[in-house]
Amino acid sequence: MRNTRPASLLLSVLLFAAAAFADSITGTVTNATTGKPAAGVAVTLVDPMGGMSELASAKADAQGRFKIDAPAPQGPRLVRAERGGVNYFKMLTPGTTTIDLSVYDASPSVEGISGSADVLKMQTQGSVLQAIELFAVKNASAPPRTLAAPATFEFTLPEGAQIDAADAQGPNGQPIAATPSPTKEKNHYAFAYALKPGETRFQVSYHMPYSGKASFTPRLTRNFDHYVLVIPATMTFAPKDAKQFQAMNNQPGSTVEVSIHAQTGQELGYTVSGTGTIPEEATQAADSGGGGAMGGGPAMGGSTAANESRPGGGLGKPGEAPDGLAKYRWYILLVLAVVLVGGGIWTHERSKQEQVEAEDEPEPRQLTPRSSKKARPPSPAYAPAAATAAAQPAPSNLLLAALKEELFELEIERQQGKLSPEEYVKARTALEQTLQRALARKRS
Repeated sequence: MRNTRPASLLLSVLLFAAAAFADSITGTVTNATTGKPAAGVAVTLVDPMGGMSELASAKADAQGRFKIDAPAPQGPRLVRAERGGVNYFKMLTPGTTTIDLSVYDASPSVEGISGSADVLKMQTQGSVLQAIELFAVKNASAPPRTLAAPATFEFTLPEGAQIDAADAQGPNGQPIAATPSPTKEKNHYAFAYALKPGETRFQVSYHMPYSGKASFTPRLTRNFDHYVLVIPATMTFAPKDAKQFQAMNNQPGSTVEVSIHAQTGQELGYTVSGTGTIPEEATQAADSGGGGAMGGGPAMGGSTAANESRPGGGLGKPGEAPDGLAKYRWYILLVLAVVLVGGGIWTHERSKQEQVEAEDEPEPRQLTPRSSKKARPPSPAYAPAAATAAAQPAPSNLLLAALKEELFELEIERQQGKLSPEEYVKARTALEQTLQRALARKRS
């Protein structure tokens, strides 16, 4: 007995320690296209703080159920389900051990794709006109399906425009770097990013030479509910056809022009002249009470200096929108979201896309590093800013930006009534704890 008691005690300690450092994640995967269990779907637990490293994986059984045994969490993690070559992610906050995921059938042709908004925001910097354009596209297919094709969304840019950066954001997802590929038509580009049911947003930052006056003739590749132009109040807007635009109550320091039900082939030409910049995001965020989780200050990886050092980076969020602009408020606010969050997701998707390109060379790449873009070099006056844009953000900044976005989305879901008070408090507490650890790590 004297010899076995220490051994049994040691075994108990080891078992207790193993339990303390283990975590079982259970859940179900449903094919939302058919409403049936998604049998055989691969489910993987990944660590966004560790470069999207895979912690553990499992396959859904005939009832769509799965169980993943993984190390105890050190922060929020992501659960990934893959179907038809498309990945579906959902965040798993610390303390949560059950999660349900939805996947969809994917098709190269899907009915029910429509354009919600095309928001273009411009300002000047010396002899350069900076622009950030946001395209919001809705997938309302019934039954819901994912559009997966070499060209899921196409767009055109003005003559002489050079792309500096591009992002894509799926429904309830994070913005990730996505490189549009040029088509055979001049100034015409295409994204290969899958359009999942819901709203997907594409954002393109670009610049072009400017001599104090420029004319534009937008060529829409699809109909949009709204075409929105935002310029500094110190610049002048002159449409070719005044009936095509209506001026909204201008935000402080900005002029907003909107064309409702913008159609392909519609005359939307206009001229802008003069110079100016849109007020900085930080000042307007303070005016609208946007501090804390949604503030985007230096602590959250959103310093003004960093934003202004890159092409288009000086284009901050407009301030609190007047009532007449409330319908477009979120689209315009999101124009600023140039934070390239989710670097790990980008790396994972890029490797998969490069494998597809190896099999079919003509297909456009979905996600590739910005440093590999084959774009014309910027003008000498613009070179320092462009070089800054090409620099990769530090992992700590990526994490802080991701946490900022999660807190932002959490506040939106709470305001929309999608979360109970208990769920809200639990999720926010977990995110704030992770934020504190990340800030401590960043300071050290």
